[in-house]
Amino acid sequence: MKQRILSALLMTPVAIALILLVPTPWFIALVAVVLAVGLWEWFTLSEVTDTLSRSLLVAANLAVMTAMVWSSRTDAGNSTALFELFVLFAAIWWVVSPLWFRFRHIGTNHHSWARVGKLLVGSIATLGAWAAMAWIHGSEPMGRQWLLAALVSVWSADTGAYFAGKYLGKRKLAPNISPNKTIEGLIGGLVACIAVGLLFALFAGMTAAQVPKVALALLIAGAYSVIGDLVESLLKRQIGAKDSGNVIPGHGGVLDRVDGVLAAMPIFALCKALLGF
Repeated sequence: MKQRILSALLMTPVAIALILLVPTPWFIALVAVVLAVGLWEWFTLSEVTDTLSRSLLVAANLAVMTAMVWSSRTDAGNSTALFELFVLFAAIWWVVSPLWFRFRHIGTNHHSWARVGKLLVGSIATLGAWAAMAWIHGSEPMGRQWLLAALVSVWSADTGAYFAGKYLGKRKLAPNISPNKTIEGLIGGLVACIAVGLLFALFAGMTAAQVPKVALALLIAGAYSVIGDLVESLLKRQIGAKDSGNVIPGHGGVLDRVDGVLAAMPIFALCKALLGF
């Protein structure tokens, strides 16, 4: 726990500074690098054991990101159409992803098309989250502040769920996938997500009339952050892994920290566009 808290205290101010101060092109390049590490870990959990194969798969995803940026340039400015399309694809996947919990035995077949499905899902989730963060961060006039509100709300949901589950948790949420998660933790996480998200949304210029819309978007995004966490837990359980890696002291791998973000960001970006705030 001490390592976990210390790592969080070191990483959070750096992340906030990068979100608010770094220009969008450089910011999305940094995000691409972080997500590439998470994707490497995803492919490891998907049992791609060969280093060269994993490297080529990650490079292919980075190439897609580069192509999206390059092809979005127009004489009138940068177009967000491709980013919005990838966000939509990712959101659709996350909406149907709970079906995987019902048919989780599919992923235990280690020598079939199920592995290909895991690789495809990893790419969709990574590209969708990256596109969502690029879309939000680059939107004017307060895109950076809105992205900060969205990310902080997800981080708060994780923290709120941890403490609510630890001290109040009694009823298991998904015992066959993640035995430590509880319904009380889920509720505590969602409360923290909405409360902290709304606070930071004030700095993004949220008006009183927008509060219900923003709260609804945070609620939905917070719920899907839990689904993202459960999807990664399922991947780990299917191969008997405790963490996705050991990059971050006290936290495990990068994927262990961004699993909720992968699901929440496309959902939040889509809600933001549809609800109009």
